[in-house]
Amino acid sequence: MGGVERAGKRLAEMGFNSGGGVINWFPGHMAAATRAIRQRLKLADLVIEVRDARIPLSSAHEDLQSILEHKRRIIALNKKDLANPNIMHHWVRHLESSTKDCLSINAHSRSSVNELLGLVEFKLREVMSREPTLLVMVVGVPNVGKSALINCIHRIATSRFPVHEKVKRATVGPLPGVTQDISGFKIANRPSIYVLDTPGVLVPKISDMETGLKLALTGAVKDSVVGEERLAKYMLSVLNTRRTPLHWERLVNRSDQDFRRATGTLDRDSTLRKKQRKHIDGSDVVYIQDLVKDVQRALFLTYKEFEGNIEEETELEILIDAQFDALQKVFRIPQKQSDEARLMVSKKLLTLFRTGKLGPFILDNLPDSL
Repeated sequence: MGGVERAGKRLAEMGFNSGGGVINWFPGHMAAATRAIRQRLKLADLVIEVRDARIPLSSAHEDLQSILEHKRRIIALNKKDLANPNIMHHWVRHLESSTKDCLSINAHSRSSVNELLGLVEFKLREVMSREPTLLVMVVGVPNVGKSALINCIHRIATSRFPVHEKVKRATVGPLPGVTQDISGFKIANRPSIYVLDTPGVLVPKISDMETGLKLALTGAVKDSVVGEERLAKYMLSVLNTRRTPLHWERLVNRSDQDFRRATGTLDRDSTLRKKQRKHIDGSDVVYIQDLVKDVQRALFLTYKEFEGNIEEETELEILIDAQFDALQKVFRIPQKQSDEARLMVSKKLLTLFRTGKLGPFILDNLPDSL
């Protein structure tokens, strides 16, 4: 896994970043929200810290860790369906070894969220006898799935309690700068446990270039801040240094027609058949599956045929340029206006990665001790 770390550090100095500069993202409107969240954290009896399972460390909000360390906390690694399951359990064990409760979840799955709420109730048992009302707060950097989690909790709360209790206002003691009545969803009785329905927006602390690229690649930082091509190149650098394209070698044995599709030379009759098929089934599912295989195959072929040393920065750039050319053919993007074409390739490649079509990944590295 050390290759990913080396690749990330190289990117800060490589041509990939020309004109990009240091990633610095702190929208002004988020500053007030961050201050408000700090105040509300003082009221919370338990905090659910949502992180992206693909970047369990990089998606932690560093500025809040000093506060969270002294709170009852559950780290929810969301989007586990997009993370490598072969590594995920190692991450859960690692975070739990640091005296943190940790659970990998899918915020769109009711059963997964129910498991999380069960852990919440278990964690609060020790204070149930002392407090008539308990508050749970959800925090996390952008795009880790806080809203999806809150929405699922809302649906569960609605099914557990009568209509008049599904949106209850929990009164909390006076504290300067914090509203006394905070809207929340009731998830348990005796005592009453409420999950605050205002997760808020936090600004991720970008401590270094690699962390910033990972946050941007998973959508926590806007693409416009970093640049799509810059992100796509970083992503390819990660895949190449991990030798991920070699996992797609099985695609080499596909038919000649599939090969011509991957290289952009599919004949007109086959293209017509594809359009007819799409019209008949009314779905893009089959087309996307074919496209993903073509992308994986193109990346494998360029990787295997490359004779340079990917540990050398300039040679890694040469390989990535060759992969961009191959992907441009796979995506059927015209050759003219190369800058625009590369941007289009980048956007399509990032979409496939972020939606998990290229496979499950975890970008952060486990500590060497594991």
